Amino acid sequence: MQAREAKYMTVVQWVQEQIENGSIGMGDKLPSENEMSLQFHLSRQTIRHAIDVLEQRKLVTRIQGSGTYAGVCARGGSQEKYFNIAVISTYVDSYIFPAVLKGIERVLSKSGYTMQVAFTGNRTEREREALDKILDKGLIDGLIVEPAKSALPNPNLHYYKKLMGQQVPILFFNSRYPELNLPCVSLNDAQVGEKAAEYLIQAGHKEIGGIFKCDDGQGHLRYSGFAQSMEKADLKLDGKRILWIDSESLKDMESWADYLFQRLEGCTGVVCYNDEVANLLSGICFKRGIRIPEDLSLVSIDNSDLSTLGEVPITSFPHPKEALGRKVAENMIKLIENPSFDGNYLFDSEAVERESVKFMRKENSNE
Repeated sequence: MQAREAKYMTVVQWVQEQIENGSIGMGDKLPSENEMSLQFHLSRQTIRHAIDVLEQRKLVTRIQGSGTYAGVCARGGSQEKYFNIAVISTYVDSYIFPAVLKGIERVLSKSGYTMQVAFTGNRTEREREALDKILDKGLIDGLIVEPAKSALPNPNLHYYKKLMGQQVPILFFNSRYPELNLPCVSLNDAQVGEKAAEYLIQAGHKEIGGIFKCDDGQGHLRYSGFAQSMEKADLKLDGKRILWIDSESLKDMESWADYLFQRLEGCTGVVCYNDEVANLLSGICFKRGIRIPEDLSLVSIDNSDLSTLGEVPITSFPHPKEALGRKVAENMIKLIENPSFDGNYLFDSEAVERESVKFMRKENSNE
């Protein structure tokens, strides 16, 4: 018994020393049970017993499904409620966010919450600044986040882990950081990418290209669905006809249009990452005498005003916009009230048909 006590106390003392000397900060995640088992050459049962003791001493907080964090739970039942939600989004002037924000604000205000909003410009350094302020000031009941460049390695994950250690509910929207086991409310991007490709395939197209964003998780999911649809139809997925763009190159698409059309050579249809991409591509096509849909068919995602602004209205799959904002706020309130609530939600989408797709099978049937 004494030997076992000495063994688990080794772990207890080590964790306590790490916290006292600052090697493990308040809110930092401790190594996993498996990692400590290997580090100390002890069974996981002994490690678990050590964690129990640390928790009893109020040195750590164990969060189910997440891990063990240094510090006492900052969101206990006696914790003061601020009725304030922090919201971090990428773009203030994007065609999607104003409607999402409207949905969030309506639901939160009805429940007596105010919100503080920060914008990152889809840049991780500005996300870090926003998170730093939140950690410094506190005074929030929850955090709603649209990730910055969610498909790329993120240097800010430790900020989120500190908030998780304080048991501040965090809910992502539109995309998520895959390294964090946190809920997300979004469009079903993989499904909508599959449906977009399927729409062109059912219209008789076989030579299909795609333009997707490489720095946002939605782009990878939409491509995944696109690829699955091509595979189901037994159509060749030609990597040459798939273009990956980032937030910066998107703004300057016309300057590399020659390269774009070189890559899309031979395509009769293109799945566009969103309406912004489709609108820019449509404008470039018009200037170059490429007719839509006669020469090139386009299918897009979001069903924003941009889908109807060009020379030819574009068939597009709707983003839920305000409905997504409402669901985000509803799920955040539920997470505040019940931390074990599953805040994940995916929205389905069906095409809003316009004039940007040529139906080749109909033509063939009339021959």
